[in-house]
Formats: sequence, C-alpha cells, structure tokens
Amino acid sequence: MSSQLWAPWRIEYILKPRAQGSCIFCDYAGHGPEQAQEDLVLYQGEQAYVVLNRYPFAAGHLMVIPRRHCSDLTQLTPEEHDAIFRLVTQSCERLRKAVRAEGLNVGINLGAAAGAGIAEHLHVHIVPRWSGDTNFLPVLTDVRVMPQALEATWRHLSPFFTDLPGRPVPSHDP
Repeated sequence: MSSQLWAPWRIEYILKPRAQGSCIFCDYAGHGPEQAQEDLVLYQGEQAYVVLNRYPFAAGHLMVIPRRHCSDLTQLTPEEHDAIFRLVTQSCERLRKAVRAEGLNVGINLGAAAGAGIAEHLHVHIVPRWSGDTNFLPVLTDVRVMPQALEATWRHLSPFFTDLPGRPVPSHDP
C-alpha cells in the first residue's frame, strides 16, 4: 500500500533562489528584527542566535547558531563557544517552560557524514521530548506529526526569549 503526505509549504523553501556560496544561517544572522518572524528567529545575540528548525523532528525544535560562519567547534573563539553554550542552556530552560517538555535532546552533527543537513555552518539542535511522543508513523513511514504550524510555534515561544540581552525581536504580529 502506498500513501502520500502533503507538505506544500516546503516547496517555497526548496525552490527559493540562492546565491552561489550563500548560507541560509548567515542570511538569517544578517537580517534585522523586522524579518525575525519570517525567518523564525526567536533571539539574536551578539555571538549567536536562536531559530526554529523549518523541518523539525518535534514541535518546538530549536537551533542555536553562531553568527559567524564556521563549520566546526574547533573554529569557535572562546567567546563564541561560551556564548553559544550559555545560549543553549538558556534555550533549554525556556523551551521546557514554554512547551512543558519532559526531556530534551541536545545535539550537534559535525559534517555531512554525521547527518548535518547544513554542514557548512555549525548549529546546535534542541528537540523537546515527552513520554510517549513517538508512535508508529516515524518508525514505519518516516512521517512526523506536528501539532502546530511553525508560525504559531514562533508566536508562542518568542515571549520566552524577550528577557535575554541582545537585539530586539518582536514577540508577535503587530
């Protein structure tokens, strides 16, 4: 038996023109607060920022990303390293409160062979988890059920990041 799952919103991202050598994470880092909701950026700090993953493993799947383009932990300055992992800790704390996560997966895939979808720019994944949050769909069909649209998730999570110092990110639609 064959089945189809439609995700028409993905085609806009897939077909979006990209300049040669362009990095989506560098593009996000260069955008101002007026672009935050469209980019799904929740927080912009001097060294790193937090963004919702456009292709999440679970609702609320975040990424902490250094502003400077680099592909490996060894390329981070001590200041960048400290800022990124402080932001990972702060994001974990806020995500648990915001979505009542019972646990979190925190991980980094270094290189394409390790599973990095965007291997050229380092990023740390934070995935909220709940007891019994997996079912037969991911196991049998590699399909995940997202209970909330990304834009609604952004609107829900953004107020949890407003107390962090950094560049202002609007917390909801005007």
